[in-house]
Amino acid sequence: MTLIERERRERIVLVGVAVPPTTIDDAESSLDELSALIDTAGADEVERVLQRRDSPDAATFVGKGKAEELREISYQLDADTVVFDEELTPAQSRNLEKILGRTAIDRTAVILDIFAQHAHTQEGKAQVELAMLRYRLPRLRGKGKALSQQAGGIGTRRGPGETQLEVDRRRLVRRVTKLEADLKVLTKNRRTQRKARARSRLQTVALVGYTNAGKSTVLNLLTDAGVLVEDRLFATVDPTTRRLELPGGERVLLSDTVGFVRKLPTQLVEAFRSTLEEVAESDLLVHVVDASAADPEAQMAAVHTVLREIGADEVPELLVFNKSDLVEGMGRGEEVKRLLDRHRGSVPLSAATGEGVEGLLEAVGERLRLLSRTVEMLVPYERGDVVAALHRQGEVLSEVHEDDATRLRVRLPDPDVNRFADFLA
Repeated sequence: MTLIERERRERIVLVGVAVPPTTIDDAESSLDELSALIDTAGADEVERVLQRRDSPDAATFVGKGKAEELREISYQLDADTVVFDEELTPAQSRNLEKILGRTAIDRTAVILDIFAQHAHTQEGKAQVELAMLRYRLPRLRGKGKALSQQAGGIGTRRGPGETQLEVDRRRLVRRVTKLEADLKVLTKNRRTQRKARARSRLQTVALVGYTNAGKSTVLNLLTDAGVLVEDRLFATVDPTTRRLELPGGERVLLSDTVGFVRKLPTQLVEAFRSTLEEVAESDLLVHVVDASAADPEAQMAAVHTVLREIGADEVPELLVFNKSDLVEGMGRGEEVKRLLDRHRGSVPLSAATGEGVEGLLEAVGERLRLLSRTVEMLVPYERGDVVAALHRQGEVLSEVHEDDATRLRVRLPDPDVNRFADFLA
């Protein structure tokens, strides 16, 4: 059973706290996103409460008075659960539930619940379960001697035996250890697959971006991948890789990755690290941005934060401002122009209509070519295997047959230039 029940649409009260340097507007925007997450998880927002504090309260995060106010609001609205926009400590969760008389969870729990619903592959399910268990372990709480086992045999005067809390904790730790071992095997397989792709010398392009920015739609548009597309946050969490042929004839591997979000749980980043390694090892990131979002720049900043966490912030990036058709329809066409002017080299796109796809493909090809070097090779006629390899692994710009050898101008990635160093003219 996941963190938000599925029998009916739960009624949720949302709580946000603006602690400096967070402003009220920032906190309100974050609550808007939390509301969308709640909807994706299968529940309904019935009220939201926004508070300004100098610092979080150690016991209840919002303070005892505000917690009692939340209890009255929840009672009047028949709310099932109160969801806080910031991560709660185990102690804060326990104290709040005592005061509220109902479940109190945080944004992290909601995101983990959504991932649990949407993960379908063996690896994805294991990663999500591991993240959920790491989140739950410190939140286990027992119920005193009522859940204690009797100590077996002589000497029961020593007091109660192992508590149910200890049994549950040990069971969860065993499951975490098992999942970590399983994921090590899956990670090894994934790295083997990456090595095989590396031997094919195909350059790799990763689609990254904020959740619901349209990455899966872009992948389907470019490769007919048939990936699920929904206007919901985290509709797809399992990675997909397809081949893509660029206008210049180059073939690349295009991967869709899990969407990012503000305050992405650390447990998820750690659990999905093997999957996210593909992003860090890509030749180019195509950063898909929802141009119709209320604050595209804030979403871009959130993506860059996660990229830094996984060591992918040094990978070359191409910005793509998607949903340009929606922006035009909303009468905000000038906003896209301002974004494009502010971020030179970016491209506009409507993945829904296909407008701008040619410009995107040309931009990807141009960026990848910039990552390569153009060199001149002189290959003896008896080394036809080298000529064939240059055709496979690079872009042959010219080929002239001279008296003793073939002279070629080739665009190659730097590692391959070193490999063919003996034939440099």
